[in-house]
Amino acid sequence: MNLSTKILIALGLGIIAGLQLGAEGAAFAKAWIGPLGTIFMNLIKMVIVPLVFSSLVMGVCGLGDVKKLGRIGFKTVALYLGTTAFAIALGIAFGVLVEPGAGLNMSTEGLKVTAKAAPPIMKVIIDIFPTNPLGAMVKANMLQIILFALFVGVGIVAVGEKAEALKNTIDGLAEVCYKMVAIIMSFAPFGVFGLITPVVAANGPAVLLPLLKVIICVYVGCALHALIVYGALVATLGKSSPMQFFKGIAPASLLAFSSCSSSGTLPLTMDCMRKMGVSQSISSFVLPLGATINMDGTALYQGVCALFVAQIYGIELTGAQYMTIMLTGTLASIGTAGVPGAGFIMLTMILTALGLPLEGSALIAGIDRILDMPRTSVNVTGDMAVTVVVDKSEKSNEEPLY
Repeated sequence: MNLSTKILIALGLGIIAGLQLGAEGAAFAKAWIGPLGTIFMNLIKMVIVPLVFSSLVMGVCGLGDVKKLGRIGFKTVALYLGTTAFAIALGIAFGVLVEPGAGLNMSTEGLKVTAKAAPPIMKVIIDIFPTNPLGAMVKANMLQIILFALFVGVGIVAVGEKAEALKNTIDGLAEVCYKMVAIIMSFAPFGVFGLITPVVAANGPAVLLPLLKVIICVYVGCALHALIVYGALVATLGKSSPMQFFKGIAPASLLAFSSCSSSGTLPLTMDCMRKMGVSQSISSFVLPLGATINMDGTALYQGVCALFVAQIYGIELTGAQYMTIMLTGTLASIGTAGVPGAGFIMLTMILTALGLPLEGSALIAGIDRILDMPRTSVNVTGDMAVTVVVDKSEKSNEEPLY
């Protein structure tokens, strides 16, 4: 039985156990079953920083050309922004067609939401450059780690033979990290069971039913975005079989669904790409960057939620306001890169730009964890789809991936 099947079974068992325990057993699930998921995610997070650093340094050494690195970076960011714009458009379309907030009588009295402003774009750019690379690693600041690793890789290439010992050491570290990921992933089914059971127990039918339309919009929208947009990207630009692609990435997508953490899933996404034959020099750059700035699932969720809030208050949005949602959401995915709570900041930015009451966002706060699962899974799936496309465009493999 392969890992994907085991994780899927654990996911199903976790849902059944959560429904059986219900609200009365939520505390038990959190106290005694939840730690399985916490321990598993801690093990995954333990290996993220050394894995990203070592694999990215080796990736740059493998490229051996700074111009090629710049070309890959441009393609990657362009693809991420393009798919994000598609995702927001799809979210808006679902919001218009399904009307999740129409006729819903939910009081916002007593709900207070304070908009947390996104930092100025120049501060985001400045914060990418670390003053202390070790401090960046301790804090797991992914953008700073990526930049430092790029500089180390370029430095090793420039120095040449004298840096061979350092290159071999970092290469050895990367191989050790890959082996650690393989060992940790053997416990994935137990971790997934521990992650999903408390969530289902705490968010039973009584919590979900009033906002069922919103949940359906986000889940179906995310599924369609993954199947249609990513499937088309992989088939046309990636020149690969979408069926084989989705089969190959299933373990990472399922873990992302359970854990709601793009960065936490990063070791497994890199492992999946490696097994599918994607060049390490490409995946080690594209995937960590995507885990930070690619927010397709979150963007789709923003589109649905913006329409939901407008409909709750009986506000008709104009064509210009729909364009505002798309533009603000797409740019915000870059402008809030690496900022904690970026999803909520993006939502408050969109609601503020539209002149909608921020209190409306508090209505869906209770089911945010349920909505976070599909959007994180789509974010991670998008990272891997773009990686396959960039890899193919750079002709890293002479033969088709599948």
